[in-house]
Parts: sequence; C-alpha cells; structure tokens
Amino acid sequence: MPVDEGTRSYDAVIVGGGHNGLVAAAYLARAGRSVLVLERLGHTGGAAVSTRPFAGVDARLSRYSYLVSLLPRKIVRDLGLRFQVRGRTVSSYTPTERGGRATGLLVGGGERRTREAFARLTGGEREYAAWQRFYGMTGRVAERVFPTLTEPLPGRDELRRRIDDDTAWRALFEEPIGEAVEENFTDDLVRGVVLTDALIGTFADAHDPSLAQNRCFLYHVIGGGTGAWDVPVGGMGALADALAAAARTAGAVIATGHEAIRIDTDGRSAEVTYRTADGEGVAAARHVLVNASPQELAALLGDPPPEPAEGAQLKVNMLLTRLPRLRDDAVDPREAFAGTFHIAEGYRELATAHAQAAAGELPAAPPSEIYCHSLTDPTILGPGLAGRGYQTLTLFGLHTPARLFARDNDAVREELLKATLAQLDAHLAEPLADCLATDADGRPCIEAKTPLDLERDLRLPGGNIFHRALSWPYAQEGTGRWGVETGHPGVLLCGAGAVRGGGVSGVPGHNAAMAVLEA
Repeated sequence: MPVDEGTRSYDAVIVGGGHNGLVAAAYLARAGRSVLVLERLGHTGGAAVSTRPFAGVDARLSRYSYLVSLLPRKIVRDLGLRFQVRGRTVSSYTPTERGGRATGLLVGGGERRTREAFARLTGGEREYAAWQRFYGMTGRVAERVFPTLTEPLPGRDELRRRIDDDTAWRALFEEPIGEAVEENFTDDLVRGVVLTDALIGTFADAHDPSLAQNRCFLYHVIGGGTGAWDVPVGGMGALADALAAAARTAGAVIATGHEAIRIDTDGRSAEVTYRTADGEGVAAARHVLVNASPQELAALLGDPPPEPAEGAQLKVNMLLTRLPRLRDDAVDPREAFAGTFHIAEGYRELATAHAQAAAGELPAAPPSEIYCHSLTDPTILGPGLAGRGYQTLTLFGLHTPARLFARDNDAVREELLKATLAQLDAHLAEPLADCLATDADGRPCIEAKTPLDLERDLRLPGGNIFHRALSWPYAQEGTGRWGVETGHPGVLLCGAGAVRGGGVSGVPGHNAAMAVLEA
C-alpha cells in the first residue's frame, strides 16, 4: 500500500519487510507505537517466501529459506501468529557403498531403528554410543543457550556459567569443531554427517582457526532448545504472511514498492528518504530499524562499508512426478528423503571439496543435502499434483563460494548443477531426470540459485545467507546491550547481520523492538 503523504512522522520506520522487519513491526505496533515498514519489492518476506516457480504448475515452494529451527515459540505466542511447523520423523539418511554393497545410515524412526542402522553401517555399537553422548552434550547446551537469544546479550563468562560444562565449552567455543568430531567419532561417514551442521552457508574447513565453522554449528544445534529442524506448514511464505497480518492488525503501515535510499540522523531523530515508481518521499522517525545487510546499512548512512561477505551455497528447487528408487533397497525413499539426505558428505569428501574450492576450482564431488517438504506437508501441492504422487525436492549445496561463479555465473551454475546431480544419481536406482516433472512449456521443473543469483535477487551481500559471518551469542566490544545497536543512536540493525542473527528466527527483529521499547 502507498504511504499516507499526510503522515510523515512515525515512532519507528523499518527499512525492509523481511521476516525480521515484520517481527519488529508487529511488536512495536502492538506496544502502541506508530510504525512504517518500507519494502523495496512488491511483496514482503525477503528470503522467507513461497512462490510457484514453475509455469502452470500448482506447487508453492519455499524458494529460498526452507526449514525452521531458530524461531522461538515465544515470538509465535507473543504475536498471536497463525503459523505452525511439523517435525520430521526422520532426521537424516546418508547413502554410501561399503564392500561393494549399497548401504547407508538412517537416523530417526525411533532409538531401536537408529541403533540398528549404526550397527549395520559400522559393524558395532561404538559409533551409536558416541552419537548419543555427543548429541546429549549439544542438547544440554541448547537448553541453556537458546533462551538467551531473546534476552539482553550475556557476557562470555556469564554464558559459560550458564552452560556449566567445561568439555562442551571447549568443544564448541574454543577449539575447532573438527577436534571434537575426530575425538568422538571414528567412522568417516558419521564424522561427515556431524560436520555438515558446521558448513551450512559457511565456507570453512573443520579445523579453521577462525572458528567460523563452530559458530555455524552452534546455531544449527541449539534451535528450540533441542536442535530440531521443522517444516513450515504451508511453506515459508506462511510465516511471512502471518507476520505481515499481525503487524497490520496492530496498526503498522506496510508500504511495498518503497525503496529506502538514504538515512539522515542527528542522534535524536532520523529521516528516511525513499523512492517509489512515482518519485521520492521522506519519512521522519525517532527510531529507524534496518532489516537489511550491514553493507546496505552502511550505504544508507554513508558510513564506510564493513568487510565484504561471501556466500557459499547452491540452492536447487525441484518438482518430481515420483520419488526416485534408491540403490539401498533396505530404505524406503519416503523415509530417506523425509529427513536430510546427505550426498558426498563424508568427512574426507568435505575436506577435499573445501580444498578444491579454496584453490579456485569447483569441487569434483560437490557435497549437498536434500529433503522433501511435501512428505511432511503435502498442502504445498495442489490437489491434482498431490493425488498423482508428485513430490518436491530441495537441495542445498556446500563449499561453492561466490568467487567460483565470477567468471560466468550461468555457465558455472549449469556445470555445478550437473556435477551435483551426478553425485545424487550415483545412489539412485534410476536417474533423477526420469522423475522430474515438466512445466506448462514442457521444461523440467528444476531451478538453481548460486550466491550471485541471491545477491542479485535479494541483495544478500556476496550471496551470504547470514549477511556476514555468524557471531557468538554473547557480548563483545561494540555489540551493545541487545546486539542490534549501531554507531548511530536511534538507528538499529534488525536483519540477519545483527548479533544472534542468521536463519529464519525473528530474533534480531524481536531484539531491536525490545531495544526501542527500553529506550
């Protein structure tokens, strides 16, 4: 909707209508503040959207973000959101070949089945016992850390006291995660499955001294206090729609097609200049919350830009007429694809892929993970498709930094997609291409997005899904009380680049709103 030109001053102007900006808008409007949301695109949601990407096909896919773990139930309750998630009955399946025989590791379906799957793969009980101990440790950390995400930032020592486990602190916060993986597990495949949580959208080696991989791992195992990753009912766009409805119902004005181009502030109040198809306008506010990247924030303020960010993933959306049969006939494809289906993600394979990409080459065996949203939530398919057994597949590739696509994004995308699907085909009893649906124009229902595509489509710096490297969830110099503060009083960062940002969580939006209400 257009901005009411007669109302030019607000308590808060929010730049960007992604899910974090909508969370902040809903909280502030419910607290009685006047709120304007300026969104550049013609719709809200940012990366948390559902679309029908294939012409003439009634399948509503979570096009970018696709699973939910870090969204606190507190936010859902506080805002009265009509939004649900469903748990996955299977955590993961990882196919492999041992002794010339197709086999794999199925995690889920009950403790007995998981124990038997470990024994079938590894020949004994040791790895399963180690798995139980290790994830028992991360579960205890999750219970203690997750509730702090919507509180003022704890200090490092305070968080360590809350965790109250020196072994866990050392493994997750002080030493490269590779040390803990190698210390606890011996099987290469099991090690790789554990490590993958440290590499989602993060280009790093298991032993990277920066510990970027540790921070990524931490956020992937603390969600909800359990580390579970759930399926959004109705697709990820259902969350953005629920948030927009909550914000509007509370009185917030959401103006799509309004691109913020400058923020001027004197430390007491600010003005946001925006551009529409009809020209420019200005909105004044006591507080400006920026639901965009740190790079975009700096550009709006005229500040020096932060260090460049770089994404490192391939996102592929597919629609199939049926799930493909597996070479490992001991596992039903409906179980294998319901959880996270790991491809070329053994421990050594991940290290090799990283080394090749770091040397400027595409990984020869690109690692990736896949899951089928429609197995858990068939509502994203139209009745005709669901009745005929159609299914979606979402693939997320690792270790493909943006730099690899700079020479020719389209050509490298196609080369990488072909190599990635070849790794999947190696574990199938039939080619994936035989299972792909076609759209109204007869084209296969498959689309791939590189980091450069995400930078173009969503203005993610370098295609980085976290906007920049993830931060530790504790206070450091310059982080402020809530982790959303900037060098300009009254201007807050409420996007994924805030401290404790990243993923579909709403946490930066909540925390920025709390900072405003405290002020």
